[in-house]
Amino acid sequence: MQLHLVLNFLRRPATLVGGALMLSIPLALAQAPKWPEKIVRIVAAGPAGGSADIVARLLADQLGKQIGQTVIVEAKPGAGGMIAVNELSMAPRDGQTLLVGVNSLVSEIPHIVRPAANMAAEIKPLAELARGGLVMVGNLSLPAKTLPELIGYVKSHPDKVNFASYTAGTLSHVMGLQLNQAAGIDMAHVGYKGSTPALQDLMGGHVQLMFDGMATSIPLLKGGKIKAFAVSTPTRSPLLPAVPTFAELGYPQLEAVAWMGLWVKPDLPAALQAQIRDATLKALAQPAVRERLQEVGFEVGQPRTPQELSASLKADHERIGAVLKSIGFKPE
Repeated sequence: MQLHLVLNFLRRPATLVGGALMLSIPLALAQAPKWPEKIVRIVAAGPAGGSADIVARLLADQLGKQIGQTVIVEAKPGAGGMIAVNELSMAPRDGQTLLVGVNSLVSEIPHIVRPAANMAAEIKPLAELARGGLVMVGNLSLPAKTLPELIGYVKSHPDKVNFASYTAGTLSHVMGLQLNQAAGIDMAHVGYKGSTPALQDLMGGHVQLMFDGMATSIPLLKGGKIKAFAVSTPTRSPLLPAVPTFAELGYPQLEAVAWMGLWVKPDLPAALQAQIRDATLKALAQPAVRERLQEVGFEVGQPRTPQELSASLKADHERIGAVLKSIGFKPE
């Protein structure tokens, strides 16, 4: 009799534990983060109509269809993207505010200006949305038609050829410095505040060359207003199939790709990050996205993980920093 009582007593905890586990399952599900719970806001790090704004609106349209919620875009230009980054930093930690901006926010901007905060610690790359290399373009008056001819022309005309960048300290500037070093030439650098004024001066003959993003140069190339010498992509770009890469012309050190990413607050719960990334990748898989990106000079981003994106940002930041340090470049 006593043994029977003991056995019953020992059985009770197992029953209670099993019941507790059954109750905990719906409770855990109820506590899992839900996204989105309201209108999603995407902050574009750039002016209205700029590359970030275009990509952000394309994502917003497709993402809205994926999640069944309204997605709005707000362009926040200025301070090299730091105004947009600040918008994200001040937003609630709920995943309802996202950021679309180029990789230079972390890899280049900290070298150009002295940010108030550590950019790499303020934002986290969640997905690569679009990518594209830079193209070396020139004024039509240049007699050279190929990169070898151009290098020969620069050598025979010292102090006569300069190159523009869309901002001093960016990849657009660094690539010119790298070509100077690799080819043994000495082109002078002229920095601008954006591609538009630089391209205007390029067409007007005030500068002879420029390293520019494909999205802004391709319309002018198609219109016959400027000419192209080489692209920085690993292989020839489908957007400019007739233009050789720097690598195939003997300058592999000028291989570089810029990418537009979706960024979030680093301390956003992992479950929310996973939901947002999954919805974003599904949106990018739509044929309409690929077609529209190509129309504006981009290719669809690669499905790299956030860890891979962060590693590439660190490597690019160090590489660009080393080149700028070699010429004594100082942030403003």
